[in-house]
Amino acid sequence: MPETDDRHVSEGPHVGIRPFTPEDGEEFTRRARESEYLHHPWLFPPTGAETYAAYAAALIDDPARQGFLVCERTGARAGTIAGFININNIVRGGFRCGALGYGAFAHAAGRGLMGEALGLVVRHAFGPLGLHRLEINVQPGNMASIGLARRAGFRLEGYSPDFLYVNGAWRDHQRWALTAEMPGASG
Repeated sequence: MPETDDRHVSEGPHVGIRPFTPEDGEEFTRRARESEYLHHPWLFPPTGAETYAAYAAALIDDPARQGFLVCERTGARAGTIAGFININNIVRGGFRCGALGYGAFAHAAGRGLMGEALGLVVRHAFGPLGLHRLEINVQPGNMASIGLARRAGFRLEGYSPDFLYVNGAWRDHQRWALTAEMPGASG
């Protein structure tokens, strides 16, 4: 039977999502260091105490951001952090949009946990957060991230040259989006 955690914003059969806390720093940074080979050259989550503290504080304190830790609920790893999904650049008013960023940790990669968690975040974003549109901007060679977006029902909307500064250079990105009315929006 899956374990429940009162801190979870939402739970599925195998994972729950919950907000970042300062106390998660040690586990998060250890998992990020173990996963550098998986993340690079696409993603650079914090790997040290100071960088985690600043990262988590921004996700906790900035109303234009919501950060979620993906936590396993079943098996020997129940309670461990499997990855993270952040909603960045949240704009309210007539736009009601946010941009997603995410990463799995190596021990959880390829197990379907991030797909389940992304569905939970989508439901939360279109429900309690009141957003209408979510976007994922991903470098064209990042096939794992593109696959996750596609499986979650996001549609490819375009290509943005020199879109985001990553790893010392401006990188091209594909733009994927999901709106509240689209199939897949219910998570």
